[in-house]
Amino acid sequence: MSLNTTDPFRSGTLTDDFVQAAMEWHFSPETGSPFWVKRAAELPFDPRRDIRTWADLDLFPDVSEEWRDVSVEELVPAGIDRSDWDFQVFDSGGTTGRPKRIVESRSRRQGVEWVGRVLDDHEVPGEGGGHWLHIGPTGPHIVGRSVGLLAQHRRTFCHYIDFDPRWVKRLAKEGRTEEVVRYVRHILDQALDILRTQPVSVLFATPPVLEAIAARDEVLDLVQRRIRGIVWAGTSIGPETLRTLEDELFPDAAVVGLYGNTMMGIAPQRPRTPGEPGEPGVEDGGCVFVPYEPYSRVRLVDPEDTTRTVAYGERGQARISLLTRDLLLPWTLERDYAVRIAPNAAYPQDGIADVRPLPSAHAPAVVEGVY
Repeated sequence: MSLNTTDPFRSGTLTDDFVQAAMEWHFSPETGSPFWVKRAAELPFDPRRDIRTWADLDLFPDVSEEWRDVSVEELVPAGIDRSDWDFQVFDSGGTTGRPKRIVESRSRRQGVEWVGRVLDDHEVPGEGGGHWLHIGPTGPHIVGRSVGLLAQHRRTFCHYIDFDPRWVKRLAKEGRTEEVVRYVRHILDQALDILRTQPVSVLFATPPVLEAIAARDEVLDLVQRRIRGIVWAGTSIGPETLRTLEDELFPDAAVVGLYGNTMMGIAPQRPRTPGEPGEPGVEDGGCVFVPYEPYSRVRLVDPEDTTRTVAYGERGQARISLLTRDLLLPWTLERDYAVRIAPNAAYPQDGIADVRPLPSAHAPAVVEGVY
């Protein structure tokens, strides 16, 4: 197969040829970013010659920590036409420390289009189905733009509120619980005004916000009467809480989870298949998330040997890879601990389920707050 090295990310290949084309793109002086072209000279291998498969990405060091400090200009590939400039900068959430920064042009939008098709499979309201309300971060966080794009693809409006997750995390870390409660009330006050005045039918919210909605009667009543699609993400959620949200609090809405972060993109929940047996290692009614392959992959590895992938049904630490036109992140270890799930007929990539913080004394401290 001949490789499309001019733009390998539209080549259509789902094999290791994709990896080889991506190496050529990101490490060629003509097309690669200053960060990676310079790094190539320091590596004990030649990425363009030696990286042939997904498994070969293990040769790379985890460079993500450097992205807390590197100038984002260093991350922009030279092969992207500057006359068509549309790059933006986004921050990670800063859950485990100072935020990391990425640049993004168009590749994540392609992923959002795919997520939109998965939401269609869940029967989340589509075009003509009402407005969206994003009760989550905007600002430097890519999730706000992504939710807005999902609404835009349905040719509808997305409403936003002021939502600062870093302030809430700081309050929680300092033990200022009463102020956290007041801030969540402030979030719901803003949402309530939009719900009262606008034809919103799809809601994005984090699990803590959904629980706060359930505890406030006037907001809960509006959501139960008007919302037909709920997309949740941002913090972990237990199976029992999820069942309560789906079956008791919001039985008339399609409730869909998203897993992901700034570094890897979005892994939506794949639809459950009626009549199929439950997945090993997943409680009944649990979510199975699937990344957008071949651009984003999640491997679940043994925390004691991060090159060893765990078996299906076993739990491991999330290790992600991102290969897009805009950005290369060969692999990075995440703070998440999840169950590896086998592919099914509709979604041929590995899934992950029951995501929770890594339970290890060596893991970074995690303060989730409201996102």
